[in-house]
Amino acid sequence: MSARSRLGVVVAAAAVALASVVVPSASAGTASVAAAPASARTASVDFLPASARTAPGIPRTAVLDGGRLRRTRLRLDHGDRRLAHSLRALTARADNWLDQGPWTVVDKPKPAPGGDVHDYLSQAPYWWPSQPATADNPWGCPYVQRDGQRNPEVDTGTDRQDVEKVFDSTYDLALAWYYTGRKQYAEKASQVLRTWFLDPATRMNPNLDHGQFIPCKYDGRAIGVIDFSQSYTSVLDAIAVLDTGAPGWSRQDRAAMLDWNTGFRDWLTDSAFGKEEGAARNNHGTFYDMQLAALAYATGDRALARRTVLAARALRIDPQIAADGSQPQELARTRSWHYSTFDLVAYTRLAAIGRHVGVDLWKYQGPDGQSLFKAVDYLLPAATGAEPWDRPELEFYRFAASDVVHAAADAGDRAARSALPKLEAPPGGDLWELRPAAEQLDSITG
Repeated sequence: MSARSRLGVVVAAAAVALASVVVPSASAGTASVAAAPASARTASVDFLPASARTAPGIPRTAVLDGGRLRRTRLRLDHGDRRLAHSLRALTARADNWLDQGPWTVVDKPKPAPGGDVHDYLSQAPYWWPSQPATADNPWGCPYVQRDGQRNPEVDTGTDRQDVEKVFDSTYDLALAWYYTGRKQYAEKASQVLRTWFLDPATRMNPNLDHGQFIPCKYDGRAIGVIDFSQSYTSVLDAIAVLDTGAPGWSRQDRAAMLDWNTGFRDWLTDSAFGKEEGAARNNHGTFYDMQLAALAYATGDRALARRTVLAARALRIDPQIAADGSQPQELARTRSWHYSTFDLVAYTRLAAIGRHVGVDLWKYQGPDGQSLFKAVDYLLPAATGAEPWDRPELEFYRFAASDVVHAAADAGDRAARSALPKLEAPPGGDLWELRPAAEQLDSITG
């Protein structure tokens, strides 16, 4: 999923460690959990017993398999202890969000260029001032690029950090509600969504006209589309989960969110920035396709979703993946491991969307034998620790490949399936069985 802060990962990991030594009380009810402070709520997985609640239906998710979510929920209801361990990790993350937010685009210190506080604003992460700031040159312009090196300025003064919290919190909270029945999770997710997307006073306009601006250079860039395409598909799935009957999420909310997503889908297809990003030949193009296909499916345009997935075979896989499974454009980066796994997050999620519209992207082979299976298999020696990663990488994390290996194993890749026991679990635990869709586990922003 989504770009998760390292602090959040550490907090979740600590909460899981605490949960592993606490035995949940079978008699604990929802009210007692709600009354406890957040630090205490993470200590157990209190949820309504199966006899006291009606299981929600199958969510019409765009990336996740809704039927699989429902089967997992039923396994939890019947006391699957292995899944209960993963659920403790998920609810630890969800509990961490209960006392945070909601967030809004209107509270940034300065509006986006043009002056509309409802417009989303972010700053290019790898661009740095080249001169000392002065009264005549407060930004230190001109800005110069340092690939892979994140300028700390981007974390203040724009909407980027807050929108990542919106993405991550709604996904964690919606899934936690679906699996536990605790209304606090659904109500918090609903509040976060309404504040960021729907409330007239605080909503974001459905465009990314000012994504990844560069001071003194560009008011916005097409490359800023990736601010959403990295993780917004998780929000679409969170909405689908809430649509199964979550308390606090009304029909009016559902209709308003559909309108917002339709407007955003149309901006992606019709705007100059959207068209430019769609023409990108690296991970930006892959993520664009993934986001567009998911939005099309979620807004009822199955034909557009299907066309987008089908086109990705010749448009993305053929030129981006080599015969040996490597991704040459991603290997050229200073963070080649990160970007190789990053691009595969988009591919595996796009393949999951394809499943909903009758396209099996996993079975596709390009003219030189390129395939998603080969691309994942190329990472297996480093992912399992069998061999070092011998390409440029500023900050190597072996666990970054865990989710894409899971995805390939689920799709039938024998080598990936054999590698599963050798993978390094990400901080906070392996949540694949509860949310079987790849996230960028070592995320850096940009």
